[in-house]
Amino acid sequence: MLPLIPWPTDVEGTDAPAVPVPGLRVLAPDDALADLAAEALSAAGLPLADATAPGVVDLTLALGEDAGPVGSDDPERYTLRVAGDGITATAPERVGLAHAVRTLAQLAAARDDDGALPGVVVRDAPRYRWRGLSFDVVRHWFGPEDIRAVVDLVASLKLRVLHLHLTDDQGWRLEIPSRPELEKASDNQVGGGTAGFLTVDDYRALQEYAAARFVTIVPEFDMPGHVNAATHVYGGLNADGLPTDAYDGIDVGFSRLWFDNPATEPFLRDVIGDVARMTDGAWVHVGGDEVHTMEVEEFARFVELAARIVREHGKTPIFWQEGARGPVEPGTLLQYWDPKGEDVDRFVAAARAGARFVMSPGNHAYLDMKYTPEHPLGLDWAGHVELRDAYDWEPTAVIAGLPADAVEGVSAAIWTETLTTRDELFSMLLPRLGAVAEVAWTAPDGKDWESFRTRTAAQAPAWTAAGRAFHPTPQVDWHN
Repeated sequence: MLPLIPWPTDVEGTDAPAVPVPGLRVLAPDDALADLAAEALSAAGLPLADATAPGVVDLTLALGEDAGPVGSDDPERYTLRVAGDGITATAPERVGLAHAVRTLAQLAAARDDDGALPGVVVRDAPRYRWRGLSFDVVRHWFGPEDIRAVVDLVASLKLRVLHLHLTDDQGWRLEIPSRPELEKASDNQVGGGTAGFLTVDDYRALQEYAAARFVTIVPEFDMPGHVNAATHVYGGLNADGLPTDAYDGIDVGFSRLWFDNPATEPFLRDVIGDVARMTDGAWVHVGGDEVHTMEVEEFARFVELAARIVREHGKTPIFWQEGARGPVEPGTLLQYWDPKGEDVDRFVAAARAGARFVMSPGNHAYLDMKYTPEHPLGLDWAGHVELRDAYDWEPTAVIAGLPADAVEGVSAAIWTETLTTRDELFSMLLPRLGAVAEVAWTAPDGKDWESFRTRTAAQAPAWTAAGRAFHPTPQVDWHN
């Protein structure tokens, strides 16, 4: 079994002769792709060489329509061929060539004792366009270097979206030029202590870093709940006009904005406008979850206003699933998270109105849930999510009655109430993020739990070599 995660659409020739690789020379359509390939292959331990090295093997990356599984027109499709006369990757777009390089990097884990790669042909394309990770950098602050490390992990698993949860009750993590006072809400997190935020320049550099790896950053300004950091700075947003105290706990649902407050709409327009202008991607996430002290009618007015402002700035709005309680326009994304939610009829109605769903069910895709009751990190409000729980689920079956074609894709999520270091973060992401990546990429008939367990064990040495902590779940035979 080749150690590929997520598992490709079509693999053939696994019994072909092995291909010695004393050195790889990368031939790419542009320098950026060549650099990306060199970075990924070097990290996987595949030796790079120039044309003068003895026995050099060419890796040719070429743009072309004749790529991917038979009949596929997916723009991310690719074909990778590893054979004695060289290694070739073909794809209609640059992103497909990047996927082929990542597949080749994972194949490094299958080299034989002489360092030869298995001869193979991989024809591949994803099931869903939206394949992502939602990452909370508020509850505990994870700065630019940590976020870039997460981008690298996301990209290695062929995920395309990193959704950053940037505002909440505990802190505010993005500079807003029109509201510079929000910086005062940045130096706080769960349990107190020093924290921080992304400057405009940090955010720009982070987006460029992610884009070079074909990952899109989606920012989230959560409202009209989860706003204590904002009301701590701007007391005028409160009904009584008084600033709230800083908050370093983990309770939810107590903070809110007031729609009829004259300060509210200007604040939303300033923040959403600045976030949209600073963001290269097509989406702005405007939250909407866990507003426990607001009537549905007032909440619906917030949904309509926030979506309108996002669209005025040329972006597509995303809400958590509660956004279905407001008016929904075609193309709006709703991110499903709470398996105990009671809005099934609203979800189906929203789909009929043209909304699309990103599936992040807490009992499968929330990777901050404890692996087991005894696990020292994480929460358990959605139960315990072991590796198989993250693997064995079907996105189209999550919401009863929802049309399958209303599913835009899949996103894992990691919340950081209990996570304070990069190692803790990665130990919760790995190996489960690979499971969610396979749910998002691989067709149901191509998935196999026993195969996935074996492939996960085979990739563990690469994680260790890259400095990525992982949880040694007993569901995997790590010495296989």
